[in-house]
Amino acid sequence: MSTLASDAPTLGRLLAEAAARLSAAGIAEPRHEARLILALAFGIEPATVLGWPERPVEPKLAAAAAALIDRRVNGEPYSRLRGKREFWSLDFALSPDTLDPRPDSETLIAAALADIPDRTAARRVVDFGTGTGCLLLALLSELPNATGIGIDIAPGAIAVAEGNAAALGMAGRAEFRIGAWDTRIDGPADVILANPPYIPTSEMDRLPAEVLAFDPRVALDGGPDGLSAYPALGAAIRGLLGPAGKAYIELGAGQGLQVARVLGEARLTVSAICRDLAGIERCAVATL
Repeated sequence: MSTLASDAPTLGRLLAEAAARLSAAGIAEPRHEARLILALAFGIEPATVLGWPERPVEPKLAAAAAALIDRRVNGEPYSRLRGKREFWSLDFALSPDTLDPRPDSETLIAAALADIPDRTAARRVVDFGTGTGCLLLALLSELPNATGIGIDIAPGAIAVAEGNAAALGMAGRAEFRIGAWDTRIDGPADVILANPPYIPTSEMDRLPAEVLAFDPRVALDGGPDGLSAYPALGAAIRGLLGPAGKAYIELGAGQGLQVARVLGEARLTVSAICRDLAGIERCAVATL
């Protein structure tokens, strides 16, 4: 940045003002978020925001930072401001067509890896509702000889997933297709991953604003009981899963028994319900 007049805003002043605005808006850890947002706006490291409070800021950059703070005050999550989210220690680009990946979903990756004794073996993975591709690409990152296919109904999500595969150096091992649960895929699959919508329609309006307003509703709303997607998904898994394969399916809090029943009607056996780090039911493990 160029040297500015003494009355130019400084990093320290902008940090204090941004933190105050975020605090007034009820944002948790407002000073921490303010530091991240200022660093994003100025293209510097967050540590610099704290370590150089007297640094003058050009008005154009100060205005850009204020615009980002406005968006955060209006409920837009930091990951959407950044356009990326870290998942399984990998960076994934986001778009309005994709869910914002959350740590809870890492439960599926941990469960799958726990069932794979030889990570060097060639395996075929299918990911339904791929979104950013985070589940498929996270698993492929741990299985160097595996390949996979990600399916999503949103063309925009497929474009984002393809970009993420390329950015992570896995474009040659991951293919993405537009389609629904019943999309025809040649089998068998050794591992199936799925994150269907599972929030009951009646509970949608109680979601945090940063979820309801910025994640695609079609990826959240699971119908009257939250289970609308599971019958078709179960049938798709039944027709695709190899004899020794396993499927790892995300579910909502308290839905374990219901999901097991629905998958059982598709002639699948739920062998385990895995809990996330908060102790909440998060992943059904299904076999033929």
